[in-house]
Amino acid sequence: MPRYMTPVLMVLVLAAAAGAYVFSPELLGENDSVSQGKPDQGPPPAIPVTLEATTLKPELTRIEAVGTSRAVRSVTLHPAASGEVVAVDFSAGQRVEGGQVLVKLDDRDAALALELARVRVEDAQRLLERYRRTRGSGAVSPTMLDDARTHLATARIERDRAQVALEDRTIKAPFAGYVGITEVQPGDRVAEDTVITTLDERSQLLVNFEVPELFFDRLELGQSLLVTSWGNRGLETQGQIAEIGSRIDPVSRTFRVRARVANPEDRLRPGMSFRVILNLRGPVFPVVPEVAVQWGGEGSYVWLVEEDTVRRVGVTIVQRQEGRVLVDGELPAGSRVVVEGVQRMREGTRISQYREEALAGTPLVQRHQETSP
Repeated sequence: MPRYMTPVLMVLVLAAAAGAYVFSPELLGENDSVSQGKPDQGPPPAIPVTLEATTLKPELTRIEAVGTSRAVRSVTLHPAASGEVVAVDFSAGQRVEGGQVLVKLDDRDAALALELARVRVEDAQRLLERYRRTRGSGAVSPTMLDDARTHLATARIERDRAQVALEDRTIKAPFAGYVGITEVQPGDRVAEDTVITTLDERSQLLVNFEVPELFFDRLELGQSLLVTSWGNRGLETQGQIAEIGSRIDPVSRTFRVRARVANPEDRLRPGMSFRVILNLRGPVFPVVPEVAVQWGGEGSYVWLVEEDTVRRVGVTIVQRQEGRVLVDGELPAGSRVVVEGVQRMREGTRISQYREEALAGTPLVQRHQETSP
């Protein structure tokens, strides 16, 4: 045999041996059970997951506005008559009671006019009584009796007017509250347009602010809100909507709202500006954990559990609220969605649920480690 034929024969022998090993029946039997006629192993095992039932919650919208306060009752006091001031019986910032005298004007002439009116009333009354006693004698005609009655009524009206004029010489607080600064001093002459002082009843404040017309149908009387001072974060108090405007401003596209805020410690003042925080309730949507929402080529979705299998349900995210998500989709209240194990889900995948009592209070990372197959 020629010497060059020896390497060729060795190559052919090795190739034949390799082919026999690859196509051996044992190897074919290990890779293809069907070729050996072995029975099917059945459906794939159920995948363990964690489920959570959906609930319904309203969409919340936070509105912040700038509000200006005023006292629940507030007036600017003017004298009802002109005259000379003889006494000022209050100081700025003082709390006064309703009916308390604040300023006195010279009332000597008014007192004399009242006394004269009382005398005339007594005289008219005596004349009427005299006419009544002689009515049967024919000495007094019916006309004279009627004139006497009219004269008495006129005298009484003049007396009452004199009484009012005398009372107008004294300026009193119309209600309890705190008086402001006054420029009036004893000896000054005041007229009916002179400002005596201001009076505020500030146990409660009314805060006016504006809200965009988009939320007109979502405000209700009595709805709670939070009022915070811009300058002092510690001045924070709760309030309630007391009045809602009936018109939309065509320029700003807003409407006025008035809130009532309690001020029991008297820390707030009329005229202060506030930041008004209002949480508005909107439509109700299903709520799911944020980790349950997945994303695909067609948008966001969740895995809804039906008996022991899952179905992919497309959802639209409406709002996020502290680790949970309001979604718009076909998720009735109480339906179960997959929270953990979503990465292995496919349409129709069989699942088994973890025991919730064993996982209660366990951190999410630890739960994955303890329950991973």
